[in-house]
Amino acid sequence: MARVVVLAAFVLAFIPVGASAKDTRFWNLTANTITSLQLSPPGKNEWGRNQTDNDNDHTVDHDERLKITDTAAGVYDVKFVDKIGRTCVVPNIQVKTGAIFSIDEKDLKDCAK
Repeated sequence: MARVVVLAAFVLAFIPVGASAKDTRFWNLTANTITSLQLSPPGKNEWGRNQTDNDNDHTVDHDERLKITDTAAGVYDVKFVDKIGRTCVVPNIQVKTGAIFSIDEKDLKDCAK
């Protein structure tokens, strides 16, 4: 019995702390593949790093989810560029730690080509 307890403690010691925590993710529900995605505090135009760098092919296809890093929970403006050349800003998106936030095609009102 003591061996089982020691073995279990040993195994648990090597499980990464963040392994049980959910990642914050963006879900692309727009019609196109996104090639750049940045967040800024609302109305500040202080865009953070390109979050698509977190993806293996550095894009977020339609219906794909993207891990968001280095971003605290809060409200953000989201700016993205897609494969057809649109640059869109979607204001006041709620980002919660460990949750999924999405942008849908119907949310797009401020886009330029």
